[in-house]
Parts: sequence; structure tokens; C-alpha cells
Amino acid sequence: MNKTIDQTLQRVTELLASVSKNEELMGLRGNNVMPSVEALNELILQVRSVVFPGFFDRSATTERMRPYRIGVDVERIFCSLARQVAFAVAFGCEQDEATSRSMGQWLAQQFVDLLPEIRRLLLTDVAAIKANDPAVTSAGEVVYSYPVVQVMLHYRTAHALHELGVPIIPRIITELAHSATGIDIHPAAQIGEYFAIDHGTGVVIGATSIIGNHVTLYQGVTLGAKNFQHDEQGQLLDVPRHPIIEDNVVVYSNASILGRITIGHNSVIGGNVWLDHSVPPHSRIRQGKINSQPGFTDGAGI
Repeated sequence: MNKTIDQTLQRVTELLASVSKNEELMGLRGNNVMPSVEALNELILQVRSVVFPGFFDRSATTERMRPYRIGVDVERIFCSLARQVAFAVAFGCEQDEATSRSMGQWLAQQFVDLLPEIRRLLLTDVAAIKANDPAVTSAGEVVYSYPVVQVMLHYRTAHALHELGVPIIPRIITELAHSATGIDIHPAAQIGEYFAIDHGTGVVIGATSIIGNHVTLYQGVTLGAKNFQHDEQGQLLDVPRHPIIEDNVVVYSNASILGRITIGHNSVIGGNVWLDHSVPPHSRIRQGKINSQPGFTDGAGI
């Protein structure tokens, strides 16, 4: 290797090894180990095996073997999550190693205790998808092949962790599903039971959204913020800024519902609607029609 190449490699290495001001803002310190994306992806697969036992196992699961298999997966979930949460706590909360490890185990235990409720909610989602799509032949087809089940598995897991106060990991988990499906649900959003998304690509559900029970969204729906509030120093305020969708609402494709507004129960929001004001229960909202009457002639419009 000639001298010029050596000098280039050394110069670039020194530049990359130096810590910039922007890098300091990320909060990563030299002795920190970050949560592993690969480990969290494996964690989701383990949660999937627990909530949908027998569907994704590599070998047949008999009724006799079911408790054993689930028990093994639950233990794996606890051990893996405790380790990853400890890393997240050390990074996000700047705790020492012993405190981080203790918090990781406690939070992982709390999460494991929530697994039956996560499973119950996911089964209501599967039932809602089956009930809303005449093309579905069975609930098993929904579990195996519908991307919304993958998304809701990630979301229900991430939301439980978010509610427990686990830093960073909930967002990583929901972004794994976002990358795979094109459906973006923030882990802080509150979503009731029997939730369905049909087709799904392009759906966005913001962090402070509240969604009731028996709600169905179609592809391209946005539950977003209309604007962002700032404090006196110009910093963004984390205030409620996304819609509230009450029970038994259907929102059709590419509708944008923006701001802290309320869509009353049993309403239907049509496709491509832009909505930034609340509507009462039993509303039917659709795009305005273009005026198709003939134009004025011979000065008749004066």
C-alpha cells in the first residue's frame, strides 16, 4: 500500500473516530451497549409463538406438548427482554449496570404478566379482520397471511412496553413492522379491541391517537397532527395532537383525519376525505361534489 493511500486511510479514520457535536446529541456513551435489533426481532417471534401457539412451530404441537412449548417460549421471552431492557435503561436513563440489570428483570417480569391480555387483544383483532373481509376463508388464514396481524403483534407488544415505561425498545419494535409492511403505528397510540386494517399500506397512526373498539381503517389512512405547538424557547411540546376515533367507526382509503378532533361513534369517513374538525356520532362524511352545472353565458352571471 503506497504512502498516499496510507495517509488517506489514517486521515479518514481520525475524522470518523472523533465525536462530533451532533453525535453527542445521540447520547451514546463509550461504555454503553445498545439494545439489539436482531434480538428484539427474535423476541417478537417468541411472543408470536406464545399468542398463536402451533401456527408457526417447526413441528406439530400436540395438546400434551402445548404447555411445555409455551413455557419454554415464556422463559425465553423473559430472559431476552430482561437483557435488552437493561441495555435500554442504561442508555435512556443513564443508570449503572447493577440498577439497569435489576430494572430489566423487573420490567420483563411485568411484561410477561401482560402476555395473556396481549393474546386476548390480538385474538379480537383477528376476529375483526375476519368479520370485515368477505375474502377471508378462515381465522387461520388471517393469522398466517395478513400483514395487519404482524403489525398488531408488534404494536400490542410495543404498547405494553411503552406503558411500563421501557425506553427506546417500543419504538424499535413498531418500526420493525413499519419497515416490513408500510403501516406506521406509534407505540404510544391507544387502540381498543377488535381493531382491523384492511390492505394497510400507508396507514399512519400518530402517538397521541385514541382509537375505540370495533374500528376499521383502510389503506392510506392518516390519523395525524394538524400542526405542532412550541414552548417559549421554540422546542416542540408533546401535547395531544392526534384524533380520537370512537367505537364502531370505519375510515376508508386515503382519508386524512388531522388534529385533536373527535370522530363520533358509528360514523363512516369516506375515501380521500381531508377532515380537521370533529363530527358527531352517526356521521357520514364524504368528498364534496364538483359543481357540474353549465357555466354562465351572455352575461347571465352578472
